[in-house]
Amino acid sequence: MDDRQKLLHDWTEKLLAAYEIDGTRVDIDAVLGLAGKAAHGVVRPAAPLTTFVVGYAAGLAVGSGQADEALAMSSAMAVADALCAEAAADGDPA
Repeated sequence: MDDRQKLLHDWTEKLLAAYEIDGTRVDIDAVLGLAGKAAHGVVRPAAPLTTFVVGYAAGLAVGSGQADEALAMSSAMAVADALCAEAAADGDPA
C-alpha cells in the first residue's frame, strides 16, 4: 500500500468510526473510479455529487430493507456507472 492508498484507507476508517459504522466495507478504488467517470463523462463537480447520491441511495435501500449492504451499493454504483457512460457517449450530461 503506497502513501496515498494508506491515507485514503485511514481517512475512510476515520469517517466510518465517526459515523459509528466501523467494519463497513468500502471499495475505495470503485468509489474513486466512479468519481472519475462522473468527472470526465459529465463535468468535474459531478464527481462528489455522484458519489454522495450513490451512497445515499444505497443507504436508503438498506434502511428500508430492500437490499443488504453489498447489493444496495453494487446496484447504486451500477446505475450511476451506466448514467456516466451514457453522458460521456452523448456528450451531453443532462
